[in-house]
Amino acid sequence: MKFRLAAAASLYALGLPPAVLAADEALAPVIVTATRIEMKDSDAPYASEVHRREDIERAGATTLVDYLARYSSLQVLPNYGNRYSPALNMRGYGITDGYQNVVVTVDGRRLNNVDMVPQLLGSVSLADVDRIEITKGSGSVLFGDGATAGTIQIHTRPRDGATVDLFGGSNGSRGASLSAGLVRERFSLSASAERNRDDGAGDKDATGHRDASRADIWRVGIDGKPVDELKLRLDAGESRIDTRYPNSLTLAQFKDDPAQIVGNYTHQKFNTHYWSVGGDYDFSSRWRLSADHHDESRYSEWVNSGSESDSRYLSDEISLQFRGDKLAVTAGAQLFDAVRKGSDNDTDKRNRALFLQAQYSFDRLTLSAGARGEQVRYRYRPDAGEHLEANERFSSWDVGFNYRLNEALSVFGNYNDAHQTPDIDRFFNWPFGGGPTVFNGFIDPAHARTLTLGLNHSTATNRLKLAVFHARLHNEIFLDPYTFNNTSLDRSRKFGIEVQDSWQIARAVAANLNYSWTRALIDRDDASGGAFNGKELPGVPRHSLVAGLAVDVVEGGRLYVSHTWRSRAWAAGDFDNNNSQRQRAYQSTDLSYRQQITRQVELYGAVSNLFEHENGMWVDDDQIYPVDYSRTWKLGARISF
Repeated sequence: MKFRLAAAASLYALGLPPAVLAADEALAPVIVTATRIEMKDSDAPYASEVHRREDIERAGATTLVDYLARYSSLQVLPNYGNRYSPALNMRGYGITDGYQNVVVTVDGRRLNNVDMVPQLLGSVSLADVDRIEITKGSGSVLFGDGATAGTIQIHTRPRDGATVDLFGGSNGSRGASLSAGLVRERFSLSASAERNRDDGAGDKDATGHRDASRADIWRVGIDGKPVDELKLRLDAGESRIDTRYPNSLTLAQFKDDPAQIVGNYTHQKFNTHYWSVGGDYDFSSRWRLSADHHDESRYSEWVNSGSESDSRYLSDEISLQFRGDKLAVTAGAQLFDAVRKGSDNDTDKRNRALFLQAQYSFDRLTLSAGARGEQVRYRYRPDAGEHLEANERFSSWDVGFNYRLNEALSVFGNYNDAHQTPDIDRFFNWPFGGGPTVFNGFIDPAHARTLTLGLNHSTATNRLKLAVFHARLHNEIFLDPYTFNNTSLDRSRKFGIEVQDSWQIARAVAANLNYSWTRALIDRDDASGGAFNGKELPGVPRHSLVAGLAVDVVEGGRLYVSHTWRSRAWAAGDFDNNNSQRQRAYQSTDLSYRQQITRQVELYGAVSNLFEHENGMWVDDDQIYPVDYSRTWKLGARISF
């Protein structure tokens, strides 16, 4: 085997520039599609972050949640211990409610819930993911309600051939996935099935259980092209998740042993199944008509309390696209109906929207503009008592530009107007000390205007992206931790700097960096009597860093080292910035190694949290949920046929 690292080190010793060695190892272009127009990210009129399949492969992550938490710019933490539906923070919207300000889709299917449950990212198999496209500060025209911080678009991949993946590791973790597919000129069929289990790292509770989890996921996708002008698609899948997660600890308990359990583990089950159907018809080389329908049922049960919810989500879209040499236009309509059946009521939220997105490209300048009109209707129908109904109407828009100064350098700007309507749980209060829920009224939607300016500098061996942003918000929605009332912040703002860099240092060595500095400030909140005025939004670290280094150690063998660090922040419920305990800085150093034995066989191993940094989610003083507090490892093999 040929040791390449020594050759790279000798270049440094001689003082030769790394690009000499890497001249024929140019970084592949990164493609984005957030506006339904395929283009290089360096030409896009908005800020983006893209994770490709090769990035996912080298990371060594087992689940989508783990990958996003350790290898993206997103702040991802288990939601009060639940890692399958994690809390998300993008651009300073906070670890508490930030997930409601990000629209997450899988092949166009919306994962956002209409209640206060975060997106069930654990239902998406990482083995199926082809690309993750994160759009920051934009997306309100095509994705609508909730895209105030941006969007996360997950695209799956077709399969050709068969692959078996087996792994085992610490804490009794083990898993297996099987995927198979067939790709032909006019037809493709892909199927995958996955089972993951983990016996947990925590101590046993009084019932003898640990924080164990199990996930069973399957998916089938079919694409057909009966004639040249027509493409049809059908997709279906199911996930069954059974998980236990810990209660909070005091600071003394956390310092003594974060693996200990107070009381019993929260036991929760999720079952989802969906089907989607759609098609594209090309009237000509320039005109395309597209239609899609998604139908998903989501069931969750809190076994300890016997509480459960059963929801159904229906969405439809029809759009007409024109793609000329310089002008591209997409216009369409979207419908989204969601109904949650509770033990004593039915509550639904229905969205209707029309949108228009256009882009025009000159030789060096690209301009984009779009607008959206949306209507939202709520209905609350208890088994006994008064039925309640409300309607909201709002408009959103987006304008942007990208100007290429030369082959390497481009600058861009984006100004986005977005709204987030309250979920159906926001209309109720939970009285302090317990008692029945109380109707709170239909609170106003949140409104955000975000300005982003940035630049892209791309060469054969380095890709740098820099962006600065500023967002002004009215009526930012939150749960007051002192009164347990759902309410809004009258005025708030967020601003920051984002840096991404990918560097092919040498033919055998590549590095990547993702850094952000973010401030989130509460300007005015009349409901609190001014107690929150001038305070920082809790759960928002000022600094976030993800750095990685990939080294081709031997022929067919690659070592990847990464480190994730997020600075201290105010605890998630500390809106008046007065707690004695703050959110501790998050740290994790991770290693993975992959070795290609033959064309069909690959072996891999990974270690997470190498230095056993004891991480946790601080909600309040002496209310800490332990997460990622131990070192874990896994070994696996992938066999392709």
